[in-house]
Amino acid sequence: MNGLDLSVPEGGVFGFLGPNGAGKTTTIRCLLGLVRPSGGRCRLLGADTAHELPKVIPKVGSIVESPAQFPRFSGRRNLQLLGRLHGIGRAAVDDVLERVGLADRADDRVKNYSFGMKQRLGIAAALLKDPEVLILDEPANGLDPAGIVEVRELLRRLGAEGRTVFVSSHILSEVQQMADRVAILSRGRLVAAGPVDEVLAAGRAQGLIVRLDDLGAGMQALSAAGVAARLDGDVIRVDLPALAAATVTRALADRGLYLTELRPDEVDLETVFLELTREEPAR
Repeated sequence: MNGLDLSVPEGGVFGFLGPNGAGKTTTIRCLLGLVRPSGGRCRLLGADTAHELPKVIPKVGSIVESPAQFPRFSGRRNLQLLGRLHGIGRAAVDDVLERVGLADRADDRVKNYSFGMKQRLGIAAALLKDPEVLILDEPANGLDPAGIVEVRELLRRLGAEGRTVFVSSHILSEVQQMADRVAILSRGRLVAAGPVDEVLAAGRAQGLIVRLDDLGAGMQALSAAGVAARLDGDVIRVDLPALAAATVTRALADRGLYLTELRPDEVDLETVFLELTREEPAR
């Protein structure tokens, strides 16, 4: 890690992003006391993880890499065995099975579960202690599209309950739909952090996308109205904020030109991510 300084607010879903090798799993392992950092401090629920982790670990649920499960046992039996280690009864097992959508398949053997069901069973195991903080390392890794949606909706519900869900992921479109806040890591260094909307806004210049049948006439009309614009393929990019869209429509309508499309020039999280984590040219 390279001087990582990160604070995660209480409640909601926090997306922890970065390319392979950026340090996401290492950070999570440090938080959970699985490895000792070479420098600096990690605090979890206010406790220094180097010395006070036992005080807070009962309030933390986690999945690091693939959750361990007994394939010949049922999902319910897997959770009951885990619950015994923590003095957790059957009622809590039934509750988490219902919460993750496995109640109807709870008595099937895990070896007959789909990959998505196994991931949800892993999340159910992490929820057994009714944790305040849930730390998940790539929970949607290897899932098919339906499984990804299942996990996304589950994590959103858990965050809405007031839990703090800290999730590392490389599936950026899912994080954009799931997370309230994000942090982007590159080569062990924090390159962006904040609410998703703010991180997206920082990665784009405000503007509008304009589409009409006669692009040349559109450019002339906008230029005559003093609107800065440029051609970009089959659209015109206008250097005005979305609130100034009326200026564009008026300039075009005055020349008898009519829009086929007018929308904000938005960028998705993947574009921001790639821009922020782009490797510097070799010297």
